Amino acid sequence: MLKPATSNLINMKNKVLYQNRSLADFVAAFDAYGWIIYENALDSDFVDQINHDLETAYQVRRKVQEQNGIMTDMNGTLHHILERDNFSLKFIEQMYCDEEISHFLGGKYIMNGMNGVINGRNDNSYLSNVHRDIRTYVPNNRTLLQMIVTLDNFGVLNGATHFLSGSHKKERKPTDEDFFEQADRAITPKGSIILFDSNIWHATGENHLPTPRRALTLGFTRPYIKQQFDYPRYLGYEFGNHLTANQRQVIGYNARVPASLNEYYQPTHLRMYQQGQG
Repeated sequence: MLKPATSNLINMKNKVLYQNRSLADFVAAFDAYGWIIYENALDSDFVDQINHDLETAYQVRRKVQEQNGIMTDMNGTLHHILERDNFSLKFIEQMYCDEEISHFLGGKYIMNGMNGVINGRNDNSYLSNVHRDIRTYVPNNRTLLQMIVTLDNFGVLNGATHFLSGSHKKERKPTDEDFFEQADRAITPKGSIILFDSNIWHATGENHLPTPRRALTLGFTRPYIKQQFDYPRYLGYEFGNHLTANQRQVIGYNARVPASLNEYYQPTHLRMYQQGQG
């Protein structure tokens, strides 16, 4: 039986306290709704650290967007924010919702992408369009699980994400009119985690307040699916030797692709694609 969080602005059956969560809650909510909220997952100090690091990360990525002439519809978006010296390695080591992600994907998994969004007042980006995060719809094919980490309170006025509950079981894209009339809102305090099936139709809301609404967005897949960004090569293969077993797994060090015959012909324990990865 799902146990709704007592602090809900809207009492929804797919919202629970992180410390009270159970796999049964997850399974039930994902079947019925296609998404679930876990409140009080991150402490406020860690949220503050992430928000601080996002500012620097955004400036770096915005400069590249401008240099390459792709600023349109990219306001407030920052991609691939895994770095050696920011919050990201600590975040991964916490293994938030590990049991739920493992269950959904059927075993070991890797991070497909770690991104962020700083949704300012009246900002519009591609995230505001009604979309699903996987382009090919295959019923009951659990390919990609998505996570949102709320770094500010999510409310109606600052653009809480719209989710069309149950639409993960429907191939046809709804009209914008039907979507926004029927969709639920992910209203929840900062420090919450939202998990959702990549097949669900959703859209970022519009922020009408002067303060930003910030969030992390992460995707997780089975290890044999190509990552959006080659995180192990970006961080450095030798750097991976200093990481924990959990970090190595999630970042993708156990599911690399060799680029030379020397990398390919290695003893089992040194192979780039390790055993047990699917």
